[in-house]
Amino acid sequence: MREVGSLRVWLLVVGLSLPGAGKAAAQQSTTATYGDWVLQCQNTAGPPPQKICDIAQVTEVQGKNIPLSRAAITRPAKAQPFRFSVQVPVNVSFRTNLRVQVSASDPGLTVPFDHCLPVGCFAEFELKEDVIRKFISATAAGKMTFKSANGQDVAIPLSFKGFPQAFNALGQE
Repeated sequence: MREVGSLRVWLLVVGLSLPGAGKAAAQQSTTATYGDWVLQCQNTAGPPPQKICDIAQVTEVQGKNIPLSRAAITRPAKAQPFRFSVQVPVNVSFRTNLRVQVSASDPGLTVPFDHCLPVGCFAEFELKEDVIRKFISATAAGKMTFKSANGQDVAIPLSFKGFPQAFNALGQE
């Protein structure tokens, strides 16, 4: 059941149209920018009505206006832990994991990819307090790395500029 809820959040935040979504849904969406992170909240009709929020950073292909990756943090409900989700292109090798580092000297953390859809491959994990503190105190450029289906290393920059403020704002939603 968690995957269905998670998938619904991803469909909302990556901007895909859902049946019946129209101008009313768009008017119920709010965003705020904190450095390189964007807080987005979407009010959904019930029953019961819900407010789904996340903070995200989208990386684009250099020189083009084409999304390459999306790193997002959400909390399904106030009583539940924060979740970190990463979306990358569909050319992922499932024999390797996604590695998230806050700096070049950080050994980082590794997580497996959960699934792929036509819009990308996804890795998702619960954010523990020590990782949240590491993200908040990060001052260097981080990165996300994985291997493509043909075995090439892929490194995507991950900025923590504005992360403390964005995470704080998310926690207040």
